[in-house]
Order: sequence, then structure tokens, then C-alpha cells
Amino acid sequence: MSIIIFLFGLAIGSFTNVLIYRLPREESIVFPGSHCPNCNHELKWYDNIPLFSYLILKGKCRYCDEKISFRYPLIEFINGIIYVLLFITYGLSLHFIYLSLLTSVLLSIAIIDIKHQIIPDSLVISVFVMSILFKAINFFIYGVPFEILDSLFGTIVGVGFFLLLLLVSHGGMGGGDITLIGALGFILGLRNTILTILLSFIIGAIISLILLIFKFKTMKDPIPFGPFIILAFYLSYFFSDRIISFYFSLFV
Repeated sequence: MSIIIFLFGLAIGSFTNVLIYRLPREESIVFPGSHCPNCNHELKWYDNIPLFSYLILKGKCRYCDEKISFRYPLIEFINGIIYVLLFITYGLSLHFIYLSLLTSVLLSIAIIDIKHQIIPDSLVISVFVMSILFKAINFFIYGVPFEILDSLFGTIVGVGFFLLLLLVSHGGMGGGDITLIGALGFILGLRNTILTILLSFIIGAIISLILLIFKFKTMKDPIPFGPFIILAFYLSYFFSDRIISFYFSLFV
């Protein structure tokens, strides 16, 4: 079953690549079909098999011999591995489906923010919609409490804090970061949203320092904050109790 889940993750990862390439260019994610970005030749189905086509073609376009970015199979592979890990954790459940699709969207957001310093509103809206549906189905079918007030407070606090930073820094924080933390705050609730904000700045400071030390970035280069928020979100979602317990153990 894990092999099937992995292949499914590869397929969704391929679509994730479409989102990453086309959304910043404001192109349709449906039309035209898959094509080589260099020669624009339409790809046949056997040229577009996630991961395997890249290996068979040795990383080059069949029609123009242009090199294909290693990013494409890497994202497909990462997406497939994450799907398998989530399946092992949650089984074939609603929670697994939700977190898998959510991860693909957040992966798209992270890569787009790194490459273009933007976070598409359509992807953030997708996070909101998926989360509302997940919480609603859990409530009406499985009887899991919705805790709507906690979700709303998570959104309000996240948006309010980042909006304040935007005003204070005069543009140092992007509008996409504000909508992203709002969507993730709805998922996390108040306590874990606060933890996510704290962790995002810690992660951001560490990674930014590493980039500066090894001269991958300079003080003048913009460093996207969206990936830090997403990493902090996952730490909060899966390990919040352990992190908070560890933090308080330092003082007790």
C-alpha cells in the first residue's frame, strides 16, 4: 500500500510543479497541457511520468535536448516521501488526505516564495477552504469538536501580529506572509499560533545567519519569510506539547 501512496504522492507532486511554475506567471494551471518551457513542444504522456520520465530521459527534453531542472523530480520525490510518512502515521484516513493535500499546497507556497518572493492568494485560500472542510467533516461525521472560536482567535492573533510588523517595519513583512499566518492560525488555534510565530522568527534568524555566513545572501538581499512560517507550522502541529514542555522545563 505504501508503494501506491508513494506513486500517488509523485503524481500530486507533478501537479505541484505546475502550480510552482505557472501561478507566478499568472498562467492557467489547466491549459495548455504540459510542454517544454524551452521549445514549447507538447509533452507526450510517456514524457510526463513523475520522476521516472526524468530518469529515463537523463534530465533532458526529448525534443530540444535542453536540460530539465532537477527541481522537478526533487519536488515530486519529496512530496511522495511525505505522503508515505503521513500514511504510516495516520493510515488511510481523512486526516491523512487532508494533511497530504495541505502539504502539497504549502510546498508550492514555500518554493514560489523562495523563487519569486510572492505568496499567491489562490493557494492561501485553498488552505482556508481545505481546513474549513476538514474541520466541518470531522465535526458532523466523526463528532470531533470544531472549536471555531479557537480557530478564529488563531487567525486574528496571527494576522494582527504580522500586520503590526508590516506597519512598524514599513514593508519589511510581506502581505502574503500575513494571509499565510492567518490561514495557518485557523488550523492551529490560538496557543499553537503564538508558538508558530515564535518558532518562525527563531528558524528565520538561524537560517538567515547561515545564509549570510556562507555568503549565499547579503544583507541587502530579500529573504522570504513564508518558508520559515511553514516550517514553524509543522513543528507546532506535530510537536507543540513537547516544545512547550521543554521550554518550561528550562525554568522549573
